[in-house]
Amino acid sequence: MKKQEKAKAYFLRYWQLYAMLIIPLLYFLLFKYVPLFGNVLAFRRYRPGMGPFGTEWVGLHYFQRFWGDPAFWRAFRNTLVLSLLNLVVNFPIPIVFAILLNEVRILPFKKAVQTVSYMPRFISTVVVIAILGELLSPSTGIVNIIRMNVFGQKAIYFINEAKYFRWIYIFVDTWQYTGWTAIIYLAAITAIPADLYEAATIDGATRIQQIFYVTIPSIMPTIMVMLILNVGRLLSLGFEKVLLLYTPDNSMVSDIIDTLVYRTGLANQNYSYATAIGLFSGIIGVILVSSSNFLSRKITGEGVY
Repeated sequence: MKKQEKAKAYFLRYWQLYAMLIIPLLYFLLFKYVPLFGNVLAFRRYRPGMGPFGTEWVGLHYFQRFWGDPAFWRAFRNTLVLSLLNLVVNFPIPIVFAILLNEVRILPFKKAVQTVSYMPRFISTVVVIAILGELLSPSTGIVNIIRMNVFGQKAIYFINEAKYFRWIYIFVDTWQYTGWTAIIYLAAITAIPADLYEAATIDGATRIQQIFYVTIPSIMPTIMVMLILNVGRLLSLGFEKVLLLYTPDNSMVSDIIDTLVYRTGLANQNYSYATAIGLFSGIIGVILVSSSNFLSRKITGEGVY
């Protein structure tokens, strides 16, 4: 009874904070949990105008269908390759950037760099790709102008070339999200007790040694949590960015699971088939998160849950 009275008193005291939770809870309920019921379409045949949950059970028919579809396996391979490359390149960059920014002692310069680095996060993906298209334009782009006038090389339509697609995607992701992600690591670095650095200084550790023996081990739990979350999103790339960079000439490497689901479900109106592909992708994501969390707990003792 005392615990219930304390909980009630705490709620009455901070009811404004609980009221602020209503909007995010409604967001997750309406846009994350309610749509889960639509996964039943992966096992039922959908016909427009005959109910939102299909007309008849077909079991694993759609799963067997995409298992034998070469287009699906091409999209699956492209998704894995692009995701792994993006993870290898763009996961450590924000960590290094945050550590280097933390070592800056000129406060105005540090704030200016931090502000400039995370501002691209607030630019629409459509605008980012439009800017990129202008920079890489074969006729008016600054990159091709330099190639032609300085190096005497022919202009290249970079976005249309399959061999450049993945690196363009990774570069855009680096530019857009490095500063924003670094905020998380900067917050973790700020929480490191100053006593550790003082003890390291007394022991004669240099700034580089303090980074390797104090900073990185102290933020390792944050690094592992971010790694687990990134591994869980291996099959969920930035759909808008890939779709905007997609062309028929680079489709052999740019067609990923999300674009396949979009094309199959909305363009071809094969909703049940698209739902089966999306559900398979989601199941793989859950397995990846659970596996990486298990390994993280075994190796470092830290995990998401």
